[in-house]
Amino acid sequence: MLALSALGVVYGDIGTSPLYAIKECFHGHHAIALTEVNIFGVMSLVFWSLTIVVSIKYVIFILLADNHGEGGIFALFGLISAGGRNVSPRLRAGLVFAGILGAGLLYGDGIITPAISVLSAIEGLEVATKTATPIVLPLTGGILFLLFFLQHWGTAGVGKIFGPAMTLWFASIAALGFGQILQEPRILLAIHPVHAYNFFAINKLHAFVVFGSVVLCLTGAEALYADLGHFGRKAIRLSWMGFAFPALLLNYFGQGALLLGHPELNVNPFYGLVPTPILYPMVGLSAIATVIASQALISGVFSLTQQAIELGFCPRFLIVHTSSVMRGQIYMPAVNYALMVACLGVAIGFGESSSLAGAYGIAVTGTMIITSIFYLIVITRVWRWSLWLAVPLVTVFLVFDISYFGANLLKIKDGGWFTLLAAGLFTIVMTTWRKGRSELIRRFETRIPLELFLDDVARNNPLRVENTAVFMSVAPEWTSPVLLHNLKYNKVLHKKVVLLSILSTDVPTVSASERVKVEDLGHDFYRVVAHNGFMQRPNVPEIIKLASNLGLPIDEAETTYYVGRVSLFTTGDSKMMRWRKVLFAFMLRNAAPSATYYALPANRVVELGSQLQL
Repeated sequence: MLALSALGVVYGDIGTSPLYAIKECFHGHHAIALTEVNIFGVMSLVFWSLTIVVSIKYVIFILLADNHGEGGIFALFGLISAGGRNVSPRLRAGLVFAGILGAGLLYGDGIITPAISVLSAIEGLEVATKTATPIVLPLTGGILFLLFFLQHWGTAGVGKIFGPAMTLWFASIAALGFGQILQEPRILLAIHPVHAYNFFAINKLHAFVVFGSVVLCLTGAEALYADLGHFGRKAIRLSWMGFAFPALLLNYFGQGALLLGHPELNVNPFYGLVPTPILYPMVGLSAIATVIASQALISGVFSLTQQAIELGFCPRFLIVHTSSVMRGQIYMPAVNYALMVACLGVAIGFGESSSLAGAYGIAVTGTMIITSIFYLIVITRVWRWSLWLAVPLVTVFLVFDISYFGANLLKIKDGGWFTLLAAGLFTIVMTTWRKGRSELIRRFETRIPLELFLDDVARNNPLRVENTAVFMSVAPEWTSPVLLHNLKYNKVLHKKVVLLSILSTDVPTVSASERVKVEDLGHDFYRVVAHNGFMQRPNVPEIIKLASNLGLPIDEAETTYYVGRVSLFTTGDSKMMRWRKVLFAFMLRNAAPSATYYALPANRVVELGSQLQL
């Protein structure tokens, strides 16, 4: 059952690649001549790309690198951080930047995937009748708008049909391809790598450009690893090797067989496989499959953003949990609608799937390179593999990854510029937030050791009022600036004071038994330190409940939560560039309020404001 569900979520993106991958090789902006040598060469490249990059690299090796059961680029980074004693500070800084850049590329992928997938499906109407051309873009826009508009419902209910729907999709494309292979069985000879060699030997540079279109058959490979925590290694491997991989190969080779006998169908070889009586139903099934593929990417962007927030790479956004059963099913309104505007913008701006293909490849291949590099560091620095074993293995991966990336760089002016622009913008935003946040903590934190503050309280015995106050503190060893602010201006302390620090960890989740530590500091002061996994939401009432089970004497109904709010001015002497200060101040103003992000009860929150020059 897990393998069936994985078909719907994990393989939605790579499963819809046959809609446009072969079409781009023989009809796109960089199409190559429809000769038998070229058809066999492209089919050989598709076969070996799926075999080496997906089946060997990701399914066999990368899936081994799980961070407490979770996968993805931040999970790899967490594994490296856990083995930090073997990683120099300079290398770690470089890896942080690479991780942020990889996340930026994944965001670019999240923008492009819904647009190119749905466009490719709806373009099937043009195969049926050219009169449908004017409605392709409006219909695509309508589907994309509906897809994002319904995100607040969550994927819990819709997810139940994902697996069966994608099972039908894979079975259909396999049957269509198999029927065509029976008519031209010699296409299976393309498995021999000599055809790929001949393709490059004859076409030279043009073959390298087409190689950048072949990479489209790998779109979604990163989802294999990113969704590891949802389904587990065995289910992902079973669904790929047992169903998705054979179905994709049958369809790709079927398209190649079709082009051998009917080269005029290169305009859209996928729909060329479809018999006329079932063309419209197949367009409908394609639209459903591409919506599922888009849903998986959108959910992935939500999860990626949540992880980035927990690791300090991104401002806080409102997070809504849409399922009481699956913790990972979340919805972020601000991220959702920003993504919707971006997707609609690229669909309208590029106009057709062929124009988007150039933008797509760079995002996919850039992420693959970063994953391979991170994996090399994990197996050598953390797992202590022999260099004689690790380097040749990862070198094979990088040869493919870098070749794909280089081929796609030739398509920068045809759409690749958009991915680089998007990744660059996201990288600037995340590095600015990380730098600004560290500057803010350094300047805002009044560095008074907690022990010194408690000694001062014992000597001066300030006025204490009834009930309990909870103060958030960035570092447990220092006194909360919000507490100091309250004492300075209100001249009182509560009868019981809880100092709460929520520390992010490099693991995805922390178990309830290990998540919270409570310490009695005397004078009715209590220190609560909560360790939060980067895939867990920092829910303060939940943390306080865990702490009360460990002996924290607290009455939830008589507790007030104190949080700080900073008004930032960019006229300070910080070494940050002025434009980055302005950007950070804008993000800080628009970040979700602390009370909302930490799920604090609205009727028991007090905000204390302060002004700061950066």
